[in-house]
Amino acid sequence: MRVFGLPGVIGRFSKLGYAQLSDDARERLRYVGCFQSLRGQGMSGSRASQAMGISRATLYRWEKRLEEEGLKGLEDRSRRPKRTRKPTWGPELSQAVLALREQYPRWGKDKLVVLLRRDGWQVSTSMVGRILSSLKARGVLKEPPLSSISARKRPRRRPYAVRKPKDYQVKMPGDLVEIDTLDVRPLPGVELKHFTARDVISHWDVVESYSRATSHIAASFLRTLLKRMPFEVRAIQVDGGSEFQAEFETLCQELGLRLFVLPPRSPKLNGHVERAQRTHTEEFYEVYLGDLDLKTLNPALAEWERVYNHIRPHQALQWRTPAEYLRDCHPEIAPDLQLSHM
Repeated sequence: MRVFGLPGVIGRFSKLGYAQLSDDARERLRYVGCFQSLRGQGMSGSRASQAMGISRATLYRWEKRLEEEGLKGLEDRSRRPKRTRKPTWGPELSQAVLALREQYPRWGKDKLVVLLRRDGWQVSTSMVGRILSSLKARGVLKEPPLSSISARKRPRRRPYAVRKPKDYQVKMPGDLVEIDTLDVRPLPGVELKHFTARDVISHWDVVESYSRATSHIAASFLRTLLKRMPFEVRAIQVDGGSEFQAEFETLCQELGLRLFVLPPRSPKLNGHVERAQRTHTEEFYEVYLGDLDLKTLNPALAEWERVYNHIRPHQALQWRTPAEYLRDCHPEIAPDLQLSHM
């Protein structure tokens, strides 16, 4: 363990502005004092610096600054180079860069250097960059104000849907049902819009396919899932797709269902239904051999829905089916539920 007493050098300078020193300067003064003290006890500069954990050259430099400049010599100094690079371009090249940048205000040095070389200037890309920085620093080049027009679509203001509050508790079946759509392309030129609704507690799913995904169709699917869920649904969560706006949002409001919408690019927040989509793809669509017209497909999907909710064991439910989970854990909310294992 290293123990250093208060160095005498602090006492010598205490009346010369020690109280006004910065914390870093005081620390340097303490090290200089300890360094001098150890050398005064017969220790070499190398061993003293090694014992203190500070470079010997650094300690000698601080000591010299203290002797020559007093306490102010221990303050932080500017690290600006003593010799700065002087511009190697003339005013004509600077004016040419300025003229091009003002003509093409969104173009950077990589594009401007090509235009300059076309005009006969022998200039590098890095030099054009330095000229642009110099023009900005001098206030000669000013960036144009950004227009309010954006190529990106602005999020549409939702009249009813909100982000799910952090304090919203999901404890019972029906507290939150996630809905998502899936593009199914089983054959070239054939595209279906598959809707899945997943209760996040019981893993009860409702599935159906359509030819399009519009707000009218999403509203129709909402009525379907409310009929097929064996318990009361209190809240719905969807992404920002247009199919979950307009008529769909209005219907949620009319039915008194809370509607939560995800922030942009956050599918992981709808992770339950996203995982369900994978299961339905792998275990139904990839093995389905029937006709792909909706009149044939949807009855097959309805049978798969029954298998999924009544026959397929779920690892997340301790290898029970959603129906068995409801019977064992929440018998009061689905008293009329009939188990089906056939």
